[in-house]
Amino acid sequence: MNCRIPVAARTPAFTLALALALHSPGAWAEEADAASSDTRIVVTALRTPVAAERVSDTVTVLDEAQIVAAQPIALTDILLRTPGISMSRNGGYGATTSLRIRGADAGQTVMVIDGMRLSDASSTAGGYAFANFLIDDAERIEILRGPQSILWGSDAIGGVVNVRTRRPSKPLEGSFAVEAGSRDTASARAGLGGSSAAIDWRLSASRFSTDGISARSNGTEDDGYRRSAASGTVSLRLAPGFSLDLRGYWSDSRNDFDGTAGDSLAYGRTEEWSGYAGLNFELLEGKFANRVAVLQTETDRENYDPARRVRQITFDAHGRVRRFEYQGTYTFSDALQAVFGAEREAQRMTTASPSNSTAPYVLTQTKAETDSIYGEMRVTPLTGLTLNGGARYDRQSRFGGNTVYSAGVVYTPNAGATVLRAGYDEGFKAPSLYQLYSIYGVDDLRPERARGWELGAEQGFGEALRLTAVWFERETDDLIDFAYCPTGGTLPEACTIPGTSTTRFGYYANVKASHARGLELGGSAKWGILFAEGNYSWIEAEDRTAGSETYGRQLQRVPRHLANIEAGVNLPQGIRASAAARYAGESYNAATGREKLDDYWLVDLRAQWQIRESLSLQGRVENVGNEKYETVSGYGTLGRTIHLGLRSRF
Repeated sequence: MNCRIPVAARTPAFTLALALALHSPGAWAEEADAASSDTRIVVTALRTPVAAERVSDTVTVLDEAQIVAAQPIALTDILLRTPGISMSRNGGYGATTSLRIRGADAGQTVMVIDGMRLSDASSTAGGYAFANFLIDDAERIEILRGPQSILWGSDAIGGVVNVRTRRPSKPLEGSFAVEAGSRDTASARAGLGGSSAAIDWRLSASRFSTDGISARSNGTEDDGYRRSAASGTVSLRLAPGFSLDLRGYWSDSRNDFDGTAGDSLAYGRTEEWSGYAGLNFELLEGKFANRVAVLQTETDRENYDPARRVRQITFDAHGRVRRFEYQGTYTFSDALQAVFGAEREAQRMTTASPSNSTAPYVLTQTKAETDSIYGEMRVTPLTGLTLNGGARYDRQSRFGGNTVYSAGVVYTPNAGATVLRAGYDEGFKAPSLYQLYSIYGVDDLRPERARGWELGAEQGFGEALRLTAVWFERETDDLIDFAYCPTGGTLPEACTIPGTSTTRFGYYANVKASHARGLELGGSAKWGILFAEGNYSWIEAEDRTAGSETYGRQLQRVPRHLANIEAGVNLPQGIRASAAARYAGESYNAATGREKLDDYWLVDLRAQWQIRESLSLQGRVENVGNEKYETVSGYGTLGRTIHLGLRSRF
């Protein structure tokens, strides 16, 4: 398990050089946990706190000090500096964003904030898009890799990203951060909260704006992005062992975008909100913890084209997900715990693509429901040895039933200095409402299914050095893809829109399979005021569709080599400075064709100065060399960018 923010390499020779380099001195900010205290880190992405040395899956945990040091704007900025993660984006901030963990498809990652699962039921894949999630009030980030459907259900094939916002520790406290940078970029965020015997509460808000860059690389006008957001948490202790949690998240954004031919006046509006209400109660002298909760997430998306003379709206979509959850945790002893629960999820979607006319358009609602039960046991029969196993059953209103299993083992003979892990996990992804019910939909699609296993080891040498290595493999079947209809001859029944005689040029079908395997190496080191940290990922993610012309070909926009490295100095005068580099290897731009995206290195410089106990000055230069690169063919990326800001916590 990786418990530091990583960075590093590209070829076997470079990997060896990195391993040697990591024996040089280095360290994170003083607030970051030392390697020797990893046993204090608990992993909450498992839906209940679990100490790091008892987790068999690969997890990266980023605490507040690491987030502050990285100075990210978007969540994806810092995720890219951890092992096995790649991203493609159609332009600057706010543009369509696809995040891939270990080569899994963009819709196969679960996104969670403060226990609220975020997703857009109206999107093509039905998952979360990541384009509008900025760092805001995040205090802790966990990336849980590999299939994780036992506890998280559908979509958890690549992994889970779990964000926790700041929690108060004083009767009254606050924080703020302001920043300005290139392209008229401005960011401001603030939070206020308090803690007492009866209540913990915190509210935060943020505003971000930038003139941006042209979304299309051949464009000449900038495509800007504006976003406002807020979040809040309230915990009421009603009685001993009895509490109520209320949580919320909201964002409203506007992004300009280009057409495939180049510059356009088009823009999109996206509003997202999520709410959570949960009742927690303990029985049997605290051994039996229970949680009953209701959650709802809604997403409204509209696209507009001011060049239209009659009706400017070109796309109108609304998605809603409502969840009812029960979770129980029974602690038989310090060595044996059980987590189990039941859920009901109801998805709703309406979409329309209005014409440029006065004719009214209809938003037709579609829906699907899923009922689930799950359970997992974790046992420590011997000191340092922990075993876990679990199962989940889901029954969806369209495809019927689906069952997944998991098992794992983790062993540490020396209280976390050495950790060995092995695990087998299964995952699935239900067909989205769009894939089922749009004009290209097929209502008898099966869920995508994945099976994965991994072996991992980490070794600490006091506080001076920590090294990690993970090998993983994953097979995914019944992948849903767009199938094109023949251009001549008799058309198959699937080429007709269900319930009509209208033909279509394609439809969604379970037609693909893939296989992924890879190696993730990481390390962190410190010596006095110096620190260094790095990671390297080799990911072979290939098409394994039987009879396909692309069989054995690397999946689109999945670089085979990823690397990060950072080194710097942390002075006792409150000054921290570092240089960081990120590498992405070449990749195919599309599932077919020969066009490739070139590999690239990006170098950043970062510094922060703690002027006084509650006030810090920070600055960074990103893409110092003004590297020209693409993550999607024909779409622009940010060049050299300079930011300067102030941060305070009081």
